[in-house]
Amino acid sequence: MSVTAFVTAALAAVAIVASRGLRQRAQAVVLPVATGVLLLALWHLWAESTRYEIATPGEPVRTVEVFPTPERTLVAFRELLSDGRLLRYSIASLFRVAVGFLLAAAIGIPLGLWAGWSTRASYSINPFVQALRPISPLAWIPIATLTFGIRDEAAIFIIFLGSFFPIVTGTMSAVRSMPVAYVRSAHNFGLRKFELLAHVVFPAALPQIITSLRIALGVAWLVIVAAEMNAIQSGLGFLIVDARNMGMRYDLVVAAMLVIGAIGIGLDFLVRRLERIDSVRWGFTKE
Repeated sequence: MSVTAFVTAALAAVAIVASRGLRQRAQAVVLPVATGVLLLALWHLWAESTRYEIATPGEPVRTVEVFPTPERTLVAFRELLSDGRLLRYSIASLFRVAVGFLLAAAIGIPLGLWAGWSTRASYSINPFVQALRPISPLAWIPIATLTFGIRDEAAIFIIFLGSFFPIVTGTMSAVRSMPVAYVRSAHNFGLRKFELLAHVVFPAALPQIITSLRIALGVAWLVIVAAEMNAIQSGLGFLIVDARNMGMRYDLVVAAMLVIGAIGIGLDFLVRRLERIDSVRWGFTKE
């Protein structure tokens, strides 16, 4: 076992405990850094604990690493960068998520506004939405593969389903929870039905719609990785399966997993930027 990793983990734990006496701004820096260092040290210790040796007569003792250390994962990350796979597969996954997510938003938001505003539309649409919503998007993989084959369209279809239902249900709920005073005030100013939807209902529901978009994008990024493991021959999900199959390269597997997490954080950050728009900032609390 590495003494350095033990010492590093202990120092990180001490820093986390000692951060209680710091100001909030200092804690915002110290806590994530110390926690990250602690996790890396624990990861290293766990990876070292999985090592074992194989002794063959007439040959030197061979050490087998079951799980890669952070150092080996970093080397694997450089390998993916140097041969272009990381960039190529990341772009492929992001393209599928972007198309499926944007299609879901383009259809789900107007449909949710209509179903949330019109009782007749709600009676027509809501039962089917509620019946299909609990079905996991991954359950549609066989149907998507059968319909579209092993192509981008299959993954985009699965992404669409994974994003559509959070968006449409969130939009419906946002419209229904809108204060009645907004509508009465709009009627007093003589706004007609379309003007009411465009200038009152949609802006009032927009903060909750953005929250629904944030949730849907997280689901989309989660689903695309699983879809690429089963129905596609490119992308980050495919990279994980391919790395496992081509000689149990778990260093590449972990490197791809970390990239998936980093991109997920970036996507969530971009959606969170929408909350800073002046017309919707009122609907969010400060964090």
